[in-house]
Amino acid sequence: MNNEEIPSQSQYYGQGAFADVNTRIRDIEEKTRILKDRVLIMGKNLVEERESTFSDIQELKSEVLKIKLENTQLKEAIANLSQHLEKTARKEDFEIIKRQLDILRE
Repeated sequence: MNNEEIPSQSQYYGQGAFADVNTRIRDIEEKTRILKDRVLIMGKNLVEERESTFSDIQELKSEVLKIKLENTQLKEAIANLSQHLEKTARKEDFEIIKRQLDILRE
């Protein structure tokens, strides 16, 4: 046998080191792919959460507007009732005074 036909130890070492480098590169590529997938999923979740939050905020704004309208209507109703009560009280006072005058006339 010839020395050229027998692979030397350094050739085996070189092939093993090359295989290690390839394995490391594949590992790094796989980790990069996994990280990319995670980032995409996180982005998708973030967009969905933003849309959900925006929808909730719109609903809350609508409810606040309804509550403000109801509050205004209640204030108006209370003001009307207050005016009617003041008139009623005056009417009752008038009735009392009328009775007193009727008693004095007798």
